[in-house]
Amino acid sequence: CEEQHLHNLYLPFYRTGTIAKKPISDEDVQIIKKLINDVKPDQIYVAGDLSDPHGTHRVCAQAIFRALEQIENEQGSRPETLLYRGAWQEYELHEIEIAVPLSPGDILQKRKAIFMHQSQKDEALFPGSDPREFWQRAEDRNTGTAARYNQVGLPEYFAMEAFTRWNGVPI
Repeated sequence: CEEQHLHNLYLPFYRTGTIAKKPISDEDVQIIKKLINDVKPDQIYVAGDLSDPHGTHRVCAQAIFRALEQIENEQGSRPETLLYRGAWQEYELHEIEIAVPLSPGDILQKRKAIFMHQSQKDEALFPGSDPREFWQRAEDRNTGTAARYNQVGLPEYFAMEAFTRWNGVPI
């Protein structure tokens, strides 16, 4: 990914200097909305890991959804929004709408991307009851999803990333 395509939003809710974050504000939502309107993506991928022990994924998702609702109200449509899970849990098979096969090389690339995220380099800062490192949990989740698909008679893959569509319902 080229650096000019990266956007760090520095959302106000996150800038507290402590573990506890501020509630989402209209300023947070407007920053996200401006980025979406500037970039005009066809798809948006949102961490749907609502059981994240830190709670940041839920708060960020709520801010994104508020921005998307405003965009839809103003423009009559919004980008397709796909939710994915991180390291804490996976969707049930009947909830998965899109399953993307991953090769061992894809998993290695994903591991490298996780390592680039400062807070996930060694131990997750908020691991919950699972002592494994974040990348190990993510890889186990992806290979476990592929194994579950294989168990119900679907094609066998090394690993799979699962997505569900956000249907506009607030979380």
